[in-house]
Amino acid sequence: MKNIQVLDCSLRDGGYLNDWNFGKHTIIDTFNRLNNSGVEFIEVGFLDDRREFDSDRTIQPTTECYDKIFENIENKKSCVVAMIDYGTCSIDNIGECASSFIDGIRIIFKKPNMRKAVEFARRVKEKGYLVFLQLVSITSYSDRDLLDFIDCANEIQPYGVSIVDTYGLMHREKMLHYFYLLDTNLVNGTIIGFHSHNNFQLAYSNTIELLKLNTSHNLLADGTVFGMGKNAGNAPLELLCMYLNENEGKNYNVNHILEIIDLTALRILKEHPWGYSLPLFVASSNDCHPNYVTALMDKGTLSIGSINEILKGLSGDEKLNYNAELIQELYRNYQKTKLCDKNKDELYSALNNKNILLIGPGFSLLKEKEKIDDFIAKKNAIVISVNCVPEFPLDYFFVGNSKRYSLLSSLCSVKKQLKIIASSNVSSLDGEFDYLLNFDRLADDNKLLFDNALVMMLKVLKEAKISRLFLAGFDGFSKTMANYYNDFMSFDGEPERLEQVTDLIRERISEFRKIYPIEFVTSSYYE
Repeated sequence: MKNIQVLDCSLRDGGYLNDWNFGKHTIIDTFNRLNNSGVEFIEVGFLDDRREFDSDRTIQPTTECYDKIFENIENKKSCVVAMIDYGTCSIDNIGECASSFIDGIRIIFKKPNMRKAVEFARRVKEKGYLVFLQLVSITSYSDRDLLDFIDCANEIQPYGVSIVDTYGLMHREKMLHYFYLLDTNLVNGTIIGFHSHNNFQLAYSNTIELLKLNTSHNLLADGTVFGMGKNAGNAPLELLCMYLNENEGKNYNVNHILEIIDLTALRILKEHPWGYSLPLFVASSNDCHPNYVTALMDKGTLSIGSINEILKGLSGDEKLNYNAELIQELYRNYQKTKLCDKNKDELYSALNNKNILLIGPGFSLLKEKEKIDDFIAKKNAIVISVNCVPEFPLDYFFVGNSKRYSLLSSLCSVKKQLKIIASSNVSSLDGEFDYLLNFDRLADDNKLLFDNALVMMLKVLKEAKISRLFLAGFDGFSKTMANYYNDFMSFDGEPERLEQVTDLIRERISEFRKIYPIEFVTSSYYE
């Protein structure tokens, strides 16, 4: 009959949140409480010889470092393990198990390093440790890949092999498929484990589904206190223990785990939050590394639909192996895909030799509203709002990115007479735009201004050969003051980056002043 055991990896997986700097007192307290809870395995951290010894951290260069940290632990009930990311710790830094506080070592590796990692595991096993092989990013394995791994693993007969859903991509059916391949082909006596992540809110339920299975292999469920861990986090240890107490006759003392939540996990959560989020959902739904989504969302210009479209350009191993240059290339290519113009000549004819007032989304729209109202009443100018739909009489609305359009589309529909000008990288949500302008022609060569709407409009007005330009609501970016007339339009860019953008736009305005006169109606850092 199968035996179900639990492994806590809070001190290791939770360390991604705080660079493993828990503090020695917290490390010892957490270990003692887990030890007294009755969980069978406690993972105390990483072995990584790129780090120096630090008694406050749970990432150490040698096994001897952990001996020092835990030297006063006298009543060790749980089996103690550490983890090695293959290639980050030399075999020479692993002492003999007989004289070590550590009983077992879990080895994580990516698919290309599989055979080398298994050979490394053999050498670790020869030192007397229980050895676990962790199939990181298992969703990147084909059935043939997994069977090849099993053949290698069976040769060294590890203590355990774990399915690792690194990016929380798996639903129940996929998880069961991988399990049955392991269950059928691994030699008897090898524990099968599951390490889940919570991108789809399935970490706990998938783990429970696996624990219910009929199998001759013993099972190992990974969890962390309060689900703490990188990004979306993990299966909550307290829930796993509660379930096993109620349904599998276990007797874990959950109160000790709750004490860790109260004393440690909630404090870390305030400083370094984890859990289900929109970026992680989008990443998992596209089977890709979450950094791809973060990079695109940080642009502040893309709707979620556009981000999904860009992520479709990823394929094969590049999905889970983050490549910063690749995602920038896909972003630029996406922005340039729709290159058609629509009614451009009609628009340019309407703007030709006219005075133009461009209205931006700056806070000065509120602060200097009377000045703008007075200007519109007295000056015979065509009024074009840029990436905003404020409460002024408008002739045209120009939108230069998908995110702004998604935010403002409902306001546009209210202003029935408002004609919409869009750059060709923006898709309409309701019929066709009145005017569509080739994005590739309007995009700036500087990557910080690549899709800046004001810079694009300066180019449009140059091509239309206007008479004079007036600017209102283009305030530039401030570190200390409100930047937008409406908070929902704000973009949280790094202050240094926003200062760079302000300087660059100031330069562009100076360049266009050589072509047509430009005056500011409201105060601006661009002056």
